[in-house]
Amino acid sequence: MKPFLLLGLGLLSATALSHPSFAASDARTLQIVVSKDRQSLAVYDGDQVVATSKVSTGKPGHTTPSGIFSILEKKVYHESNLYSAAPMPYMQRLTWSGIALHESNSVPNYPASHGCVRMPKAFAKMLYQMTERGVHVVIADRPLVPQPFESSMLFQPQAAPPPALFSGIELRPMTASFLPQAQPLQVATNDVASIQIPAAQASLAPPVDQSPLSILITRRGLRENVRDLQGLLNGMGFAAGTPDGMLGPATVQAIEDFRKAHDIKTTGGLVSPALMKAVYAAAGKGEPPNGAIMIRQSFKPLFEAPAIIAEPQEALGVHFFTANTIDRISGKADWFGMTLDDDLTREAKKRLGITSEAQAQSLDAAGQALGRISIPDEVRHRIEDLLTPGSSLTISDTGVGPETGNETDFITITNGGALGKRG
Repeated sequence: MKPFLLLGLGLLSATALSHPSFAASDARTLQIVVSKDRQSLAVYDGDQVVATSKVSTGKPGHTTPSGIFSILEKKVYHESNLYSAAPMPYMQRLTWSGIALHESNSVPNYPASHGCVRMPKAFAKMLYQMTERGVHVVIADRPLVPQPFESSMLFQPQAAPPPALFSGIELRPMTASFLPQAQPLQVATNDVASIQIPAAQASLAPPVDQSPLSILITRRGLRENVRDLQGLLNGMGFAAGTPDGMLGPATVQAIEDFRKAHDIKTTGGLVSPALMKAVYAAAGKGEPPNGAIMIRQSFKPLFEAPAIIAEPQEALGVHFFTANTIDRISGKADWFGMTLDDDLTREAKKRLGITSEAQAQSLDAAGQALGRISIPDEVRHRIEDLLTPGSSLTISDTGVGPETGNETDFITITNGGALGKRG
């Protein structure tokens, strides 16, 4: 495994290093990295710099959030709906709450915006022509450079499957119950036979849908735990209602009925680790998983499944990987990665059961995080069948954040930022 080094660029100019004409498939492999420390932006194809510019990010009180984003919407001309219809030409939206890349006449090379990333006119126009929706944008507190990265955990087309860790796994369609702009829910089924993923086909043909995958591996949250509890309780005769991940009256009553029937006394909240362990044991399902892998494609939930995170007391950190090229003949994907500084609060660490951040702060933090994660065999097959250039993998402790919603990839915020501000 290669050491995962974080390297910085020299001082970047406000001009492009090159102005290539990208096809749509080429644009998918680009990624944009913004350094708030140096007030600079660099466009990468793999680890090669394509273009650079000075920028101005959010001023004090309107800090630009750090994290992992993608371009959600593009408009040649846009006006702010918060700041007196201020013009935002060549706008490329990063969050539906208002953070964007855009042209400005005021790019003083120091923080000056209301949260957006301002760019000089000529560069903003050129960048607009180079990108398409879905291109990844990483905003970091310090300079980052994508580095080639190898790990057996990173997905490879036609790769040999790892040992199976799960038996009779339920693979559920991802639902939108946790999204701020949620659509009607897809009802998750407990019929394992009807939703198992078929084994990977021995075909060199690319997947039908060429859109890149957006993959998130994170710790299981309340939604995932409640949804699984509902399915298991229903299967044991405790009427918990539709497995939607919501703690409604029927689910609460089913939990109370289960505790009374099994004479279980637990502390630490209604859905405690002790309760989860007891329900899984009573249902004959072994130990409850502590992680989740979620997959989106074309800005929509595709599917999700359980994962196992070893040494859960250690923070994973925030790591972002992109597949730059996919060779289905050799079965090789070239991955590039970056590690972002994460700002976990004391409350978040307590809630997640994190007592140490030593691994997350080490030089090989990404490698150690990848090495601690196990996913079901059939999930790996499905992902590798669908893998295309530009597909991404995010590893994070904090789950699905509020900025991830309808028509977004997974958005990971690594600081509080100034969400909801424009300018």
